[in-house]
Amino acid sequence: MRIDPNNTWRLVEQRFLAEEDPVVKKNLGLVLEHMQAEARGDIEGVVATLCDNPKYVTYSSLDDEVLNPNTDKDAIRAFYHRTIVATGAHQLELDCDRVVADHHSVVTEGNYQQAYPGAVLQAMGVEIDDPDAHYAYQTRMSIVWPVDAESGMLRGEEVYTSGIGFTDIGKRKITEIVPLQ
Repeated sequence: MRIDPNNTWRLVEQRFLAEEDPVVKKNLGLVLEHMQAEARGDIEGVVATLCDNPKYVTYSSLDDEVLNPNTDKDAIRAFYHRTIVATGAHQLELDCDRVVADHHSVVTEGNYQQAYPGAVLQAMGVEIDDPDAHYAYQTRMSIVWPVDAESGMLRGEEVYTSGIGFTDIGKRKITEIVPLQ
C-alpha cells in the first residue's frame, strides 16, 4: 500500500493552470496553497489561506468540537495540532478525481488516505503487528471550500466522508510514502 501526498493537489493544480476567470483562479490558488501547506505540516501556511473567522465542519462527526472548530484561527491551529501534528498523522493523500470551482467556492472529491503511526493506533487500542509501521485510514472524501465574500479568503472546509475509515486499519500497512516534490 502506497500514499502519495503529491496527488492531493495534482488535479487542483491542473485546473488552476487552465483557469481563465481571475476570481475562480484565485479561489483555486487558495485551495492549492492550503493543500500544499497542510502536506508540509505548515500550519501557519494553512491558516494564512483562511479568513479571520473560519469554520470547519466535519459532517460525519458533528458532535466532536475538535473536528468542528468555528471561532477563530487559534481554533483552527488547535484542530491541526490535535488531529495531525500530535498524532504524527501528517502524511495524507486526497487522490482527487473531481474539482468544481466558481466565484464562491471550490469542491474537491476523491479517495482519501492518511498514514497513522502504529504506536498511535496501539495507544488507541487498535490491534496492529508493527508499532513502527504506518497504517492507512481510508475513506471517500468531498470537501467544499467556501470563499468569504468580504476578505476573498477561504472560509474553511466542509468535509463529507463515506468509507471504512479506521475499520480494519491494522490490515492496511503502508509500504511506501512518497516524498513531497
